[in-house]
Amino acid sequence: MKVIHFGAGNIGRGFIGKLLADANSQVTFTDVNQPLIDQLAHQQSYNVHVVGQENRIEKVQHIHAVNSNDPKTIEFIATADMLTTAVGPQVLEKIASTIAKGIIHRKSLGNNQPLNIIACENMVRGTSQLKQHVLAQLPEELHQWVEQHIGFVDSAVDRIVPPMDAANDDPLDVTVESFSEWIVDQTQFVGDIPIINGMELTDNLMAFVERKLFTLNTGHAMTAYLGQLYGYQTISESIGDLRIHTVVKSAMQESGQVLIQRYGFDSQIHNQYIDKILSRFANPYLKDDVSRVGRQPMRKLSSNDRLIKPLLGTFEYQLPNENLIIGIAAALHFRCEADPQANEMAKLIADKGIYQAVVELCGLEQYPEVVDRICSQYQLLILSNK
Repeated sequence: MKVIHFGAGNIGRGFIGKLLADANSQVTFTDVNQPLIDQLAHQQSYNVHVVGQENRIEKVQHIHAVNSNDPKTIEFIATADMLTTAVGPQVLEKIASTIAKGIIHRKSLGNNQPLNIIACENMVRGTSQLKQHVLAQLPEELHQWVEQHIGFVDSAVDRIVPPMDAANDDPLDVTVESFSEWIVDQTQFVGDIPIINGMELTDNLMAFVERKLFTLNTGHAMTAYLGQLYGYQTISESIGDLRIHTVVKSAMQESGQVLIQRYGFDSQIHNQYIDKILSRFANPYLKDDVSRVGRQPMRKLSSNDRLIKPLLGTFEYQLPNENLIIGIAAALHFRCEADPQANEMAKLIADKGIYQAVVELCGLEQYPEVVDRICSQYQLLILSNK
């Protein structure tokens, strides 16, 4: 199977690219980082350091690389069997033009073989959003051909891959946790579904998308925000504080009750999933900075993301949400000079006050009593850290 993968960063190399290479695919990485592409093209291999209770090194070999702006990228798209991404939600729109050019070239070559595209991003139905960006770049007369021959397959991905200093001074080496999960919507493939070890199929993707969003993403963000408030540098240090551990676990249980009501998850199995995630946060080998995990707080406080969406679910099913409220209040305290969203959020709070900031950031204008609770908790967190 011939695959072109957009995004040669740590997640691309350490997670999706590795699974594809392990499946004996012909993998070509494409990225705008020319030094990284040059190194990959030269070495054609790199090491993945898997850390946890048992540490091991796994070698990825026989890979290729090309700059995203190189016309060869369009050639690769025109002949590939699969296209995957790990570029970040904000970059999907930027790569849509290149993908569209590749599809146009594919059609001109008379290549009617299926091409399945999977955006492996930390977002809800990222591939469906990428599809809309790509269609906007294509002439309308091609849309029907695309529907017949191009599959846009949504997925849910989960693996912690923090930026770390490469072992052995090799800039291509990447460190990952042992846990990984890649779940794809089997109903969206065109043609035969490829067999890839580590890629799980489902016909109910949203259940798993929200399970990850409401559990891993909710807990990870809250650990970062509370960790910064209490003066910690890393996620593993933060979750080791019993105060933070208690609030984060309780919030994940609150969001879990929404999932149990909505999708019929088994409560015992879901509680085990929560405990597994907490143990992943505590992994001492993953030096994951709270500033990295907490970045882009305005996106994470939006109504369709990891803090507010589960909160809205508790309204829907009339469930407790005290600890989710604490996490939202902690997010409003997040400060990071290197993060434009953190700076913009701080300015919004300073200019308009915390109440109006919560309304604008979280879209909770219909729930003034909840906004009051968030604001009260925001003030309590100030007092508790004096």
